[in-house]
Amino acid sequence: MLKIFTTQLSGFFKRIEEQEEFQFEDAARILAQASVGEGFIYIYGVEEMHAITLEALSSAEPLSQAKALPLHELDQLTSVDRVLLVSRFSTDHKAVEIAERLKKQDIPFVSIAAVPKEIAEPSLTALADAHIDTKLLKPLIPGEDGSRFGFPAMMVALYAYYGLVFTLKEIVEEYE
Repeated sequence: MLKIFTTQLSGFFKRIEEQEEFQFEDAARILAQASVGEGFIYIYGVEEMHAITLEALSSAEPLSQAKALPLHELDQLTSVDRVLLVSRFSTDHKAVEIAERLKKQDIPFVSIAAVPKEIAEPSLTALADAHIDTKLLKPLIPGEDGSRFGFPAMMVALYAYYGLVFTLKEIVEEYE
């Protein structure tokens, strides 16, 4: 099972790398505006995606100018701030609610989430200034009874996060 999981997961990483290249660049440019300016990059992860916030703030390589986004402070963001919003799916109710509030405040933001094949409106894909699709819509391993298991949403989101951070680093270094 581990071999199947590893093969499937590697395939998702490769698809994200190949198919989201332009989205990484667009998203990094949006976040770079806060990095090279006077703003902050606020990060909000829905449910298990809060781990992205922890990675950005508390890891061995914290993201420069990053802060957690407490929802009660959402109205205090300014035009120089940027937001990274991460959820399992682009149609997640809580993520969409936050995205709509950011749009009303004219705060540019980037989202990371899987995009369901049939997108229900509203969706982060329509609201975000740039969206990175993790492409993970179902568990990876087929069970003998026809069910599936092994849904590594956090792992693919973390891969997308690092792709975004590496691209952001390149942009900021070019600017300096």
